[in-house]
Amino acid sequence: MPNRLGVLDTARCAAVVLAPLLAQGVIRRRNRVVRLAQRLDLDRRAAAVLRQLRTRHGDGPLRLAVPGRSIALVLSADGVERVLTGSPEPFALATTEKVAALRHFQPHGVLISGGREREARRHYNERVLDTGAELHHHIAGAVAAVVRDEVSTVDGPVLDWPAFAAMFDRIARRVVLGAAARDDERLTAELNRLRNAANWAYLRPRPEHLRARFQRRVDAYVARAEPGSLAGAMAANPAAPGVDPAGQVPHWLFAFDAAGISAFRTLALLGSDPARQATAARDQGPVYPYIRACVQDTVRLWPTTLVVLRESTVDTRWPGGTLPAGTELILPSSYFHRDGEHADDFAPETWLHGEAMRSWSVFPFSAGPGVCPGRNVVLLTTSTLIAALLDRFGPLRTAAPLRSPLPRTLDHSGQRIGLPPVTGTIAPEM
Repeated sequence: MPNRLGVLDTARCAAVVLAPLLAQGVIRRRNRVVRLAQRLDLDRRAAAVLRQLRTRHGDGPLRLAVPGRSIALVLSADGVERVLTGSPEPFALATTEKVAALRHFQPHGVLISGGREREARRHYNERVLDTGAELHHHIAGAVAAVVRDEVSTVDGPVLDWPAFAAMFDRIARRVVLGAAARDDERLTAELNRLRNAANWAYLRPRPEHLRARFQRRVDAYVARAEPGSLAGAMAANPAAPGVDPAGQVPHWLFAFDAAGISAFRTLALLGSDPARQATAARDQGPVYPYIRACVQDTVRLWPTTLVVLRESTVDTRWPGGTLPAGTELILPSSYFHRDGEHADDFAPETWLHGEAMRSWSVFPFSAGPGVCPGRNVVLLTTSTLIAALLDRFGPLRTAAPLRSPLPRTLDHSGQRIGLPPVTGTIAPEM
């Protein structure tokens, strides 16, 4: 049997590592808690505890002393590689906790599906999201146009989180559902209410009436299938029986919320680093490789998925013994992402050189067969947005500049970006 933590070590891990992650909000961030976590440096404390446990007990997996459940921490890059490349079999993405949480608003989502149903839904997601393409075959030009249009509405002298989030929500609704959804703030508000409930997983009853109402709104936009949107791409990709195409949309909208947080954090980093901001301002579209690298490193520094979860479908042998089927495996993202040479530094160049991608300790969009199928759509949208803001306003300045060593937790809602008077025009269309 892989090393099993005692009751005291399990309690310490739960209190210092797991509880703060849950409190920050796994499905939707609780900004006040994130602010407190930054002030108390809770993620750094958690990493210190995990390092101590690894030193004392080995690379793991380290099995927690939890009555009635088998839960284990994966603390080595080799373990990460085995788990992520072994998904969905023998390490399923649809874990007990994940299913309980995501069923609140996406009961037919690919992340909580299994077997042939998952295979069909994953295949459909990859086709519609054009997973392998840096520039989405159907909507890349439309995304750029949507972003430029929304950036033209931004006014100075300061861009704070509420203003940025409102703009990004409009972009997300237009990219996913089309122009008709641009001003449908009620759709986003209902999704946020469902995600708030999802933070509690099985500890809170599912608001089925609200979910049904929200899904009806989504269904209506999907039926319109506006060209240049993901809904339009859905119409061009027939689905196999049981896929529930419109049932995949809630997850795409959910993922765009995390993308907005990462984009705003990237702006805060660039606004703190004039040299890198100048490099980003010279980046060439439509791919924007340098800005993409900046976004990727931002997600490395502050993962949008606080922990990656998998669940073993069969007994699995590990050094030292066997973990039983049904074991939930926890991969703490921030621990791994801050365990290398550039732990607390902004280092986008490592993505350009390929250095960051050579380690299984870095998985900002997950990895292996379960890698985020919308990764390139997210990078396209966020990099185009940052490029458009730099082009429209010129040099940006973060009100409270971020310096190395960068904090392990960053309250995105507290960042403020200074916008100079408009100096340029938004980048030309593709």
